[in-house]
Amino acid sequence: MPEGHTIHRAARDHRGILAGCTLEVVSPQGRFSEGADIISGQFCLTVEAFGKHLLYKFENNLALHIHLGLFGRISKHKRPLREPRGAVRVRLISQTHFVDINGPTICRLLDYKETRALINRIGPDVLRPDANPDLAYERITKSKAPIGRLIMDQSVIAGIGNIYRSEILWRQLVHPEIPGKEIDRETFDRIWNDAKILLKLGVEKNAIITVDTVQPSKTRYGERVNIFAKEKCPRCKDAIRRLEINGRNAFVCEVCQSPP
Repeated sequence: MPEGHTIHRAARDHRGILAGCTLEVVSPQGRFSEGADIISGQFCLTVEAFGKHLLYKFENNLALHIHLGLFGRISKHKRPLREPRGAVRVRLISQTHFVDINGPTICRLLDYKETRALINRIGPDVLRPDANPDLAYERITKSKAPIGRLIMDQSVIAGIGNIYRSEILWRQLVHPEIPGKEIDRETFDRIWNDAKILLKLGVEKNAIITVDTVQPSKTRYGERVNIFAKEKCPRCKDAIRRLEINGRNAFVCEVCQSPP
């Protein structure tokens, strides 16, 4: 599943080529034909990211809501148009570019009230300037759930995915199994600020980079991460433990990150 930096980068890129334009919208696959007809010919006001959710907002107070899920993907291209590759659920076309969205878990239209309700359900997004970290801290400190689960709960903090979870907690010396109620404000602030720094870097570089001063690798992980899917901790050289949190693999060094 794409992490928050990927969605924010897509929103930034798509604002530049779609916002301020009257768009043609089609559904080559056919599964979103009715919705595409409603917003085709409408003026696109902006494109925003809220955690892992993309919203394409139109002048008629409707928003196209996209959540890629595990298998969805987005690609942008310069015109001229070309034949769709794969099952393209929706294609957004401006005068100069087009965006194809394949296999999203969510692809639907929302009215203004539905859009506000969605945004209110999403936790503070570390990449948004209007995010309120106090809300995330309050939710964490009221919970007995482990911090490794809470920071991936999109209703608590939006945008942090599986790789960033292990990396941020390792960088801040926090064991993922520590209950949220035991996280003090100083520790929370370190987690929040590090997430903000790393996800911003991810937007800029279009890659997950959690190792200081290291450039993106051509491999999937390479030297971009410290402990995710690694065998030894780069700091203490001890073995990395793999554990499962909510069905996803997480990684921890129990020398650097003291167990609860």
